[in-house]
Amino acid sequence: MDNYQPLACDLYDYLEIACMHRYQLDIELVDGSTLLGQALTTETTASKEEFLLVRTADGELRLRMDRLLAITPQDAGASFGRVLLSGNRC
Repeated sequence: MDNYQPLACDLYDYLEIACMHRYQLDIELVDGSTLLGQALTTETTASKEEFLLVRTADGELRLRMDRLLAITPQDAGASFGRVLLSGNRC
């Protein structure tokens, strides 16, 4: 796996908010694929890689944050709209 590129701190905050509210997210990945999942939590490994954990129809997934292109909450009244994550690295 290639070297992890951390997310900019202000963008990481959107993921934390999504997890706190358990938003249903439309998630766009840098490889062009998309998925729908409920934001559960974030985690950081000992090697400093950061992941977003989501619940999908197929179960829980662990998505490395530098593989995320954008997130869009699907919940009515969400506190933010589509957030572009790719290209916004520390």
